[in-house]
Amino acid sequence: MSRGFVKEEDQEEVPMVPPRADLPEGAINYVTQVGMDELLGERERLITERDGLDNTNEKEKRITTNYINAKLQLLNNRILTAKIVDLSTQPQNEVRFGAIVTLKIGSDKNLQHYQIVGVDEADISKRKISFLSPIAKLLTDKQVGDIAVLKLAKEDRSFKIMNIEYPQVHQ
Repeated sequence: MSRGFVKEEDQEEVPMVPPRADLPEGAINYVTQVGMDELLGERERLITERDGLDNTNEKEKRITTNYINAKLQLLNNRILTAKIVDLSTQPQNEVRFGAIVTLKIGSDKNLQHYQIVGVDEADISKRKISFLSPIAKLLTDKQVGDIAVLKLAKEDRSFKIMNIEYPQVHQ
């Protein structure tokens, strides 16, 4: 039946699903093992949520199911395109994907620690930055003692690399 013959109040809303973190066209979807585990956990939570929906309001259940299925579609695409980087194979004396980098930023006496991770793992509150971020790109291939300079509008900010380590994932 054509949608033109359906009562307006019977038409379901198409759920607006927020996009996942930006991954530019052609960029490889690198993830750490921890990041992949988080993606798989997110998928399990969404499936459990969808399968446990209340059946009392059929229309609300359909709308919520469509929303969760749309989120799952985006998530499954990320999982299928993910390329897990084995951190034990990274050059341990250089900043690369997965590294936890200890930085002295400018004249600040306090050292900062950041891990370079995939776009879905990035969370500044957890001190995890995307490998596509300007700072991560600036730090990549640097070694302990190197200084990377980020040119900002009003000033240059220097990042001195104090330490590089790679977390070991235990299965």
